[in-house]
Amino acid sequence: MKTDLPHALDAAHYTDPAQFQREQERIFRRTWQYAGHASQLNDPGDYFAFELHGRSLFCVKDREETIRAFYNVCRHRAHQLVEGSGNKRVLVCPYHAWSYELDGHLRGAPGADKVPGFDLSSICLTPARSEVLGGFIFVNLDQNAEPMDAWYPGLASGLEEFLPHLDRLKPVYSRQVEEQCNWKVSVENYSECYHCRRNHPTFADGVVDADSYDIVPQGYCLRHVTRSVTPDALSYAVDPDSHPRALDYTSWFLWPHFSFQIYPGNVLNTYHWRATNHRSTQVVRQWFAVDGVESGTLLRLAEQDLNTTVAEDVRLVESVQRGLESGGYRPGPLIINPQGGVNSEHSIKALYAWLTEAL
Repeated sequence: MKTDLPHALDAAHYTDPAQFQREQERIFRRTWQYAGHASQLNDPGDYFAFELHGRSLFCVKDREETIRAFYNVCRHRAHQLVEGSGNKRVLVCPYHAWSYELDGHLRGAPGADKVPGFDLSSICLTPARSEVLGGFIFVNLDQNAEPMDAWYPGLASGLEEFLPHLDRLKPVYSRQVEEQCNWKVSVENYSECYHCRRNHPTFADGVVDADSYDIVPQGYCLRHVTRSVTPDALSYAVDPDSHPRALDYTSWFLWPHFSFQIYPGNVLNTYHWRATNHRSTQVVRQWFAVDGVESGTLLRLAEQDLNTTVAEDVRLVESVQRGLESGGYRPGPLIINPQGGVNSEHSIKALYAWLTEAL
C-alpha cells in the first residue's frame, strides 16, 4: 500500500531572500533568542549592547541586581544610548543628555522643568522580555510570548541534573565559525545524527555510543540523549565516578537558534546560530568552566571539536547549500523510523512542523 512519506523542503526555503525576510519577522523576532551571559554583568550598572535580527538592544544590571533588557534607543529623538559594554551609574543619551535610571525610568531631561505638563515619571525606556536561565540571558521581542518554561519544558531541571555547578559556570573559550549556508541547513545538520558515523569518526567513535543515540522533541526543544563510549575508548580523560552523569552526553536544542551541549565529564558547550542572510550563518561555540577556571582537558576537548566535528560539519552544510542552489535538487523522502534512533530523521520532521507553524 502506498503511503505519503514526508519529504525534505523545497530548495526555495533555503535560497529565497524573501523567505529569509519572512523568517526574520515571524520566527527570529517572536522566539527566545540568546543575548549573553550573566558573567558579563557582575555589578549594578554593568551593561552590554547587542544586535538581535535588525534590532539594537542592551542588557543592564539594575541597582537591585536584576538583569533587564531594553531597546537601545532614547525616548526623546531616537539616538542610541550605549555602545559596546561597560558600567554606568546612570544611562545618559549622548544627543541631548536625557538621563535614565538603570531600571529604565526617565531621571532627567534638560529644560523639562520649564515645560508645563512634562511628567518624568510617565517616560521609560522600551523594555524587551528577558529571562535568565542558569546564568544565560535570553530575550524575546514578542511581549506576548509564553515564558521559556512553556517553550522548553524540563530544560532548567535537566541542565541542573547534568551540571551541578551551572550557576558558577563562565565562558572560557569561544570560536565563531562562518558557514556559507542558510541557517536551517546548519540547524538541521545539528539536529540529526543520521550522518554521524560516516562523517564524524572522532565524535561517533571517541565520544558517544552512536547505537544509543536518539533525539526526542520536548516542547520547542530537541533533546539529544546517548551514552558515551566506554571510558577507555573516550578521546579524552574523564573520571567516571565524579558524577552520576559523568559518562553521558546530552544536548538541548532550543528552537530556533541555540543549543546547550554537555559532553562526558559534565563539560558544557553552547552553540549560538546567527543568521546573517539567506545563505550565510555565523555559529558561535563557547565552552564553560566553573568560576571561569580553565583546564587543559577542556581546552583540548574544545580544540578537538573545532578540528574534527566542526570542520567536518562546515564542509557538509556548505556542500548542501551548493546543492540547493544547483537548480537540479528535487526533495526526497525523509527516513523516519517510528521507534526513533540514530538512523531516523523524525527530529527534522519536528523542525519542519515548527517552521510551518511560525510562517
